[in-house]
Amino acid sequence: MAKIDRLALIGLGLIGGSLSLALKKNGLVGEVVGYSRQAQTRLRACELGLIDRSVDSVAEAVRGADVVFIATPVQAMAGVFQAMAASLAPHALVTDGGSVKGSVVAAAKAALSPAQWAQFVPGHPIAGTERSGPDAAFASLFINHRVILTPLPENSAALVTRAVALWTSVGAVVEQMDVQHHDHVLAATSHLPHLAAFGLVSALSRLEERYEVFRYAAGGFRDFTRIASSDPLMWRDICVANRDELLPMLDHYLDELLHLRRLIDASDYAGVEHLFCDAKAARDALYQPSVAHPS
Repeated sequence: MAKIDRLALIGLGLIGGSLSLALKKNGLVGEVVGYSRQAQTRLRACELGLIDRSVDSVAEAVRGADVVFIATPVQAMAGVFQAMAASLAPHALVTDGGSVKGSVVAAAKAALSPAQWAQFVPGHPIAGTERSGPDAAFASLFINHRVILTPLPENSAALVTRAVALWTSVGAVVEQMDVQHHDHVLAATSHLPHLAAFGLVSALSRLEERYEVFRYAAGGFRDFTRIASSDPLMWRDICVANRDELLPMLDHYLDELLHLRRLIDASDYAGVEHLFCDAKAARDALYQPSVAHPS
């Protein structure tokens, strides 16, 4: 990938900060200009070396940038697109890290001119941890992780190639799909598991004996609920933005839980075992089985 003279980073948390660190580590960026609504976040990003210079507005951040990466919560992106429109350079690649693509694409189309709209290549790095903020960023986050791009019909082939090169240069594996299919697939594989984790912790926290329950929770509980430590505001936004795809997935999951409940209520040993065996086989087909430990 050709070196980026100036990267504009809008959002200075785990994803944006990690991209900056990875590009810096690989010598692929000259200057990184960063913006976040919170002055304290901008200061911390400078202290950690995520950015070289902080600015007070989106418009100032994108001015003269070769690449603009938007790493804010999805509900904030509409305002970002509106704020950048007057300052965006005509040669700039604009891309993002939003977990929902439909609402982000609609926001970009509403805020940008047709020419600027064609500069936007939507993206979603399938990488992250339950931590957030500038201190969570690290340079190796994207290595061997997938990044999904959802190119628009208006994007030139050369611009999409630039977006692909941006992510492969930091070790990611890039795939492409259309916007609607992305939101459908991610509702099942990312958004629903987060709902399940948040919901389980919330349910157990409301038990009268919750302190004892959490005290004796074993490794399985810790592993399953790790993502319930994720940023609540970010996941609130994702759930609302992808509600049309997420609600049917949630209903499907609830139906499966009710089916399991009926099997247990009927003491249907064979039925419970069959469901568990099918689930184990499906999971083992995706991931190499590891040695099981009681939990």
